[in-house]
Amino acid sequence: MRTRSQERIFNLLKTSKKGISAQDIYVELRNTNQSMGLATVYRSLEALKLEGIVQVRNLANGEALYSLAQQDKHHLTCLQCGVSIPINQCPVHDLENQLESSHKFKVFYHTLEFFGLCSQCQVNQASEISH
Repeated sequence: MRTRSQERIFNLLKTSKKGISAQDIYVELRNTNQSMGLATVYRSLEALKLEGIVQVRNLANGEALYSLAQQDKHHLTCLQCGVSIPINQCPVHDLENQLESSHKFKVFYHTLEFFGLCSQCQVNQASEISH
């Protein structure tokens, strides 16, 4: 049984096309006259996460983005400019199935994140070095 706060956040995440921070969820709810405290937003997100319907993705800058746990997320993230490039293929689905079986562990979702420099930042870095 979900609380009213959890339902409001769940409904907001259903309409969001990408991950959204707890701070932005708080602002969005306030803007639509569904105001709740920031601590309540965090508690509700945690409860939804433990239910397995919300996933969190932590960016290189420490920001946490929340979204519905519909599919696994995989990204290449540039440490310089912050661009995040989705990866569509998943090399770890077989491993996930093995781990579920061998450890009797129910996996709700997984993330795979590679950190480095995008092509544009590599060009910028090379030009800075040559000058």
